[in-house]
Amino acid sequence: MPSEPRIKSDSHSETGGQRRSRASGRVTLSDVAEAAGVSSMTVSRALRGERRVAPALVEKVREVAASLGYVPDLAARALASQKSTQVLVLIPMLSNTLFVDVIEAVHKVLFAQGYHMLIGVTHYDPQEEEQLLRAYLPMRPAGLLLTGFDHSEAAQQLLAANPVPRVHLMELREPEMSADSYCVGFSQTAAGAEMTRHLLGQGYRRIAFCGAQLDARVMQRLEGYRTVLKQAGLYDPGLEMLNPERSSLALGARQFEALIKSEPAVDAIFFCNDDIAQGALLEAARMGIKVPEQVAIAGFNDLPGSDQMVPPLTTIRTPRDEVGERAANMLLQLLDGKAVKEPRVDLGFRLVPRASA
Repeated sequence: MPSEPRIKSDSHSETGGQRRSRASGRVTLSDVAEAAGVSSMTVSRALRGERRVAPALVEKVREVAASLGYVPDLAARALASQKSTQVLVLIPMLSNTLFVDVIEAVHKVLFAQGYHMLIGVTHYDPQEEEQLLRAYLPMRPAGLLLTGFDHSEAAQQLLAANPVPRVHLMELREPEMSADSYCVGFSQTAAGAEMTRHLLGQGYRRIAFCGAQLDARVMQRLEGYRTVLKQAGLYDPGLEMLNPERSSLALGARQFEALIKSEPAVDAIFFCNDDIAQGALLEAARMGIKVPEQVAIAGFNDLPGSDQMVPPLTTIRTPRDEVGERAANMLLQLLDGKAVKEPRVDLGFRLVPRASA
């Protein structure tokens, strides 16, 4: 049985790639070069697709790299070239369909242009976001996609000290704020107001608000709710039920039961997210309370399943796919050094009236 070719131990390989290869067990660029019978520089150029390398040689190098299981060291490449292909994306939760849709859209755009995502989950905690920034910024990502503008003071200092191109998702910064605050989203406050106006237009007067997580976007929806009811002279702070727990079907069921027992005269409930509204609809059925005859129920985000509830859930449809797509494309413009004509993109929202309210 023929023996495997022995890797040469010249001074470069012993002090560089080959020594690291034996220490870490990883296949290095030098390993690929040795197997292909070319220099490490040629391998590097071939794998980057540079035109100065003949197509036949590029194909050979790629075949050898694939057969050896070679994976480029992106961190080392970024340090050497001062150019990274990684984009850090920070989202509050991966268990929420809302952000899964955003991530899918971002990935589709970035991957097609040779960029890859580093995903960090903040769990709606500004301090956890700060820790993620401290962990990932030393990796020199090419750009950042951040959810909202609710950052801790320390996180803001980190962002200021590391001027990486960034775009904010799901929220809009006011036009008079910093011109370099690139953002793609919609007005959460206006959306909350729109749902409240809809409920008033349907004849409801004792309208409650149930919130979960209480992140900045939920509080903006609450602000819209309050503004409309105050203008109508119908605002009652006793009809607000705010819980910092993560939104879920179970929480929605508990909030509905508690609210109905404490405020039996309530005739409509605006839930800050569809999952707790769905839980409320299920609890109403268990309690024998008719929706919307006895109490109307409305949600937010138009999550999967809302149109299949009994009765189907009235909600606000948010453009999460388009948010991810437009934000990723805006970031690509920034990475290419191009001027962004519209740094603040308002994609709007849509009221989806169904049988529950």
